[in-house]
Amino acid sequence: MALKAPGILIFMLSVVLSLAVLFSRFFGASVPYLTGDTTQFYAMSGAYLVLLLGCVMRGL
Repeated sequence: MALKAPGILIFMLSVVLSLAVLFSRFFGASVPYLTGDTTQFYAMSGAYLVLLLGCVMRGL
């Protein structure tokens, strides 16, 4: 299985999503839909899933 580097759009999407969760969690920023611990966990998991799919799938 050959991995490739993700595209810049996929990479930036995962970075922005993970930074939103981190700012919401540790710095007290009020980000809509990221208020509870469970939603923050799912959002961070989604950011890594997007990055994983960008590395595995061709054409993303």
